[in-house]
Amino acid sequence: MVSKPPVGDPVQDAPQVTPPQHAAAGLPAIGHTLRIAQEQMGLRRTARTLLKVNQKDGFDCPGCAWPEEDKRHVAEFCENGAKAVAEEATLRRVTPEFFAAHPLADLATRSGYWLGQQGRITEPMLLPEGGDRYEPVTWERAFAILAEELRALASPDEALFYTSGRTSNEAAFLLQLFAREFGTNNLPDCSNMCHESSGSALTETIGIGKGSVSLEDLHRADLIIVAGQNPGTNHPRMLSALEKAKAGGARIISVNPLPEAGLERFKNPQTPRGMLRGAALNDLFLQIRIGGDQALFRLLNKLVLETAGAVDEEFVREHTHGYEEFAAAAREADWDETLAATGLERSEIERALELVLASERTVVCWAMGLTQHKHSVPTIREVVNFLLLRGNIGRPGAGVCPVRGHSNVQGDRTMGIFERPAPAFLDALDKEFGIVSPRHHGFDVVRSIQALRDGEAKVFFAMGGNFVGATPDTEVTEAAMRRARLTVHVSTKLNRSHAVAGTRALILPTLGRTDKDVQAGGRQFVTVEDSMSQVHASRGNLPPASPHLLSEPAIVARMARAVLGDGSATPWEEFEADYAAIRDRIARVVPGFEDFNARLAADAGGFRLPHGPRDERRFPTKTGKANFTAAPVEYPRVPEGRLLLQTLRSHDQYNTTIYGLDDRYRGIRGGRRVVLVHPEDAAALGFADGSYADLVSEWTDGSERRAPGFRVVHYPTSRGCAAAYYPETNVLVPLESTADVSNTPASKSVIVRLEESASA
Repeated sequence: MVSKPPVGDPVQDAPQVTPPQHAAAGLPAIGHTLRIAQEQMGLRRTARTLLKVNQKDGFDCPGCAWPEEDKRHVAEFCENGAKAVAEEATLRRVTPEFFAAHPLADLATRSGYWLGQQGRITEPMLLPEGGDRYEPVTWERAFAILAEELRALASPDEALFYTSGRTSNEAAFLLQLFAREFGTNNLPDCSNMCHESSGSALTETIGIGKGSVSLEDLHRADLIIVAGQNPGTNHPRMLSALEKAKAGGARIISVNPLPEAGLERFKNPQTPRGMLRGAALNDLFLQIRIGGDQALFRLLNKLVLETAGAVDEEFVREHTHGYEEFAAAAREADWDETLAATGLERSEIERALELVLASERTVVCWAMGLTQHKHSVPTIREVVNFLLLRGNIGRPGAGVCPVRGHSNVQGDRTMGIFERPAPAFLDALDKEFGIVSPRHHGFDVVRSIQALRDGEAKVFFAMGGNFVGATPDTEVTEAAMRRARLTVHVSTKLNRSHAVAGTRALILPTLGRTDKDVQAGGRQFVTVEDSMSQVHASRGNLPPASPHLLSEPAIVARMARAVLGDGSATPWEEFEADYAAIRDRIARVVPGFEDFNARLAADAGGFRLPHGPRDERRFPTKTGKANFTAAPVEYPRVPEGRLLLQTLRSHDQYNTTIYGLDDRYRGIRGGRRVVLVHPEDAAALGFADGSYADLVSEWTDGSERRAPGFRVVHYPTSRGCAAAYYPETNVLVPLESTADVSNTPASKSVIVRLEESASA
């Protein structure tokens, strides 16, 4: 039976803590999935919906971007994917009566969990200037307000158009087209906060900012290194691929500051053997100190260079550039410095080297644990050096595998959602549509917040997501958003961003992935691109949550018509009526999408985009070859009496969406304000298990930021390190603390001190 949303925020003052688990999935995952699904959707709707997730004739999971094999399992979803679907396909509704009963000041006091649990938004809503609550508004009036505010700007660059990774290819293409026809490249997106460091490093070294492997490559690998990633919570279906690789003889090394249950043992809920016994995945766990990954890979590279016959000399000679400079730098790697940077034992690194040398086909996977540090870009470059040395790019069973978080974050970038677009992309766009796109770079996420703060930007438009909840330096970000003349959120559900409004604010409710999409041209589908460059269709199967919803492409098309008026020759009305017309234009603008509609019709599983390094060892870099690099080794230095904090997700969480208050693999139940600290570090700082501390971050300019009232949990993290959940700890991350080159917030390396909390 479907349950009602919570009336009040649950009390989180006393989280229950038990020892962490050592296996993921299994019967508990099935039970939790069914309970959440039934609470949100009911039994019949659960079956109707979940059996269509990630199927060729169904819809793409609105969760992570992990790919599917060509032959699909009947239950092609994981626990967290099912939670994401249940939250979207919920029968709970947020109506105008809800907003009448909850003024903005009340919404601002609510937790993200409470807001998300209320259900689907049913009508467009307006917060008028001087108003204290949202009120219903017609679509026509909403678009008129958008046009009024955008046309009043002194420059198009005073507008910001943000995109979350849930946005379809079709909607993303239209949004960037509108923004550029309007006159700006201000297209910040969620990539700026996650894998921007990956894209920056990979574009420089191999010529394309995407991973080079397929699922088949993982299955064929001899060695898989999983660094800075927790697939058991963040990409659970990846565990099935690792299990299959292990069955084929692969070895797995995990590199992480925290032990993670999913990499210890995976109890596959889709097989009897998996349910009963599970499969041990890790062959070697390197419990590294936060930020020590570049030093580790640099030393491994030195050791490979020192091993006779270990370097693939033919590959290096024929396909790479910069080898001599890199090799000279690598030979300078120092054992003592590496052990200090990583916290590892010499024997552990020597064992890792044995596995590396025994492998002819190696894949390195990574996620935010590598991308959200000041030195993230040189760290990922060093990973590429490591793979290039032994010819592990452009070889079956080998390559780079940045594991993307949100379901179409990679596709949005392919469609042109980028503040620094390539000239060739703009040339093709301008030729196709007869426009003149701006050539100067726009604002990324961090620069967008600074622009709002400093009065350089006045209108903020978000295509999905929870910008306020996802971004760093919470107090600065919220103050900046409140300075905007207009904030607009295209949304399915409530989140923190709706409670942090500009002078005026609009909520534009949209169709979700699970919803049927019928336009003037008939029933529509959209497309997405997964983490391994496979493009495929997504078709919702449920009646929309309300008759007042518009699709994302329709919202962009109507906004464009309202703002640009008769001066635009772009056929916005045609694009809204039939998304095939959008795909025809994509096919003529974006390389790799030729005959887009025909290829989708020919193969329900879609098609894979070309990738020069993977397909033919062709590297579209400035040198025409794969580039070795030789950056100085960096790692965080932490003052005495301080800890290095990483922000992370709980198992009841996807990005900023909070499904529940538990993190069962880590033994946390009933609360999120916890900080995980090694027992010896906690003892040295005078904090017993169960005591309460304020987390105080310290920045280089002497400023401090405070997150109060965290229960201290003695936990087997690496020494000198700590971990706590975001978005609660985003307040500790200075806006100026970003990765070199990529400008990604450095949310995985925050220097903090613990102070006794008034909550104690």
